[in-house]
Amino acid sequence: MKKVLIKLQREDELAHFLESNGFTVEELSNDVFRVQREDELPVFIKVDDKQIYFEVDLGNIESILSQNLLLSLLELNTEILPVSTGLDTSNSDDHRLVLVESRETGDLSAHELLSVFDALELAVDRVTELLSPSINA
Repeated sequence: MKKVLIKLQREDELAHFLESNGFTVEELSNDVFRVQREDELPVFIKVDDKQIYFEVDLGNIESILSQNLLLSLLELNTEILPVSTGLDTSNSDDHRLVLVESRETGDLSAHELLSVFDALELAVDRVTELLSPSINA
């Protein structure tokens, strides 16, 4: 008999879905969550009416900041899509290197959501490779 596949569609609340897929979820404030899988860096999620914003804080890089490093990070953005590197300058005394991504919430699938975390994990590895010579110098 030929295999017949049936596609199922169900809805689940974000935190419950993530927890059921091996993540720990901590609500930090209204619509801001700290999400972590095993030993990976935490992902901070901000949810609004139409978007989910994902951010991974890679730390302060002011001691190694240079024009060459910034150009290298911009070049790396083309390799780590859909994730992007950026500088969080919201605290003028503590500029942070971050990875960012966002998704529309309208028709977000389980696969699409989980793939963001996989992409962020791969991007962390690539940025770490790029920063290693500067940090070890």
